[in-house]
Amino acid sequence: MATASASLVRVSLLRPPSPKPQSEARRRLLLPPSSPPPPPPPPTARPGPRAAAAAVRASYSPTPATDRLISAAAYTLPFFNSLQYGRFLFLKYPSLSLLFDPILPLLSLYKSVPYASFVAFFALYLGVVRNPSFSHYVRFNAMQAVTLDVLLVLPILLQRIFNPGRAGLAFRVMVWGHNAVFVFSAACFLYSLASSILGRTPYLPFVADAAGRQL
Repeated sequence: MATASASLVRVSLLRPPSPKPQSEARRRLLLPPSSPPPPPPPPTARPGPRAAAAAVRASYSPTPATDRLISAAAYTLPFFNSLQYGRFLFLKYPSLSLLFDPILPLLSLYKSVPYASFVAFFALYLGVVRNPSFSHYVRFNAMQAVTLDVLLVLPILLQRIFNPGRAGLAFRVMVWGHNAVFVFSAACFLYSLASSILGRTPYLPFVADAAGRQL
């Protein structure tokens, strides 16, 4: 019994004393000071109704009426020059020509001017497309009209080269081609006219890319 007591005393003497628990105040003093939390962001002032309306007006800039008018008028050049391709449709469907009665006075005036096609072409190209005083919207539409007018010359050149005659398979192919060119040109004119009136930019197939590279 005495031996066991002596062993316990010896072990208790060899064991290091356990550290006393530190108080909360002393622990705070020993810890490094922490950075204060960032201040909350200031409250953002909500814009009033007048400021919001001004911002909307600034972000929405409608196309001027003069730009719409010039762009719409530019597409009349290829349309007038494409009417010759519709003669077979007009002969087959006489009622189709009634749709063009409203523009007959303007078309008669256009045909009465000598070399009207060449004058209008160079006036549109040199006076509008190459004129930096006009906006990009007007110049792009004018360039599209000029490019389309140039493409409309190709069927006439092919007709003069191959000379399909007035009968046979070659003549029927020529009639189909003329009808397709007229329908395509009329669709481009209506689409471009409506887009220009609304202030939007029309993108014509096979024409828009070529016109964009010229600006």
